[in-house]
Amino acid sequence: MKFGDKGIEMELLKKRICKDGKVIGEDILKVDSFLNHQMDVQLFQEIGKEFKKRFEAEEISKILTVEASGIGVACITAQYFNNVPVVFAKKYIARNLDAEVYESKVFSYTKGTEYFIRVAKEYLKPEDNVLIIDDFLAQGSAVTGLLDIVRQAGARVAGVGIVIEKSFQEGRETILKNNVRLESLVRIRSLAGGKIDFVD
Repeated sequence: MKFGDKGIEMELLKKRICKDGKVIGEDILKVDSFLNHQMDVQLFQEIGKEFKKRFEAEEISKILTVEASGIGVACITAQYFNNVPVVFAKKYIARNLDAEVYESKVFSYTKGTEYFIRVAKEYLKPEDNVLIIDDFLAQGSAVTGLLDIVRQAGARVAGVGIVIEKSFQEGRETILKNNVRLESLVRIRSLAGGKIDFVD
């Protein structure tokens, strides 16, 4: 495996994936020891800096993600965009959720189930310039749902920032078909044979 030359942040991330990531089967990479169950906040800070570097020209007004695993990365990233608000789409209906919501259907590749994500209308406005952040990109369903919600609000999508992309699945193609800028910090070509093969 080769480490990329896109900055120390990405080299750190790749090394951490190699050290602590666990391959399950041919298509699942388990990184819950540092990314989406137990969280390495220092690593998240480097990830946030890298997203800032890549979207620096954009005047971001909101960062949007989906609960729960995207929230940590989104919050740390927001610090580097002048502490803009982080909005997360909720997966579950709660009594304290506003009646007026934007809603989109999402298919979970990991769980093999469909569910709805919802954002209260008061938190996304037509004047917003939204950066979507998520931890993983596989089939692209979650991001597609978030794109749908932004468009329902009449807001602009500045781009999509992904921590780890599984490039052997169709998520990248799905997002790019929506004419949206996609920046994945690490791209994985294959997990075949239990080995992590990065896109150079």
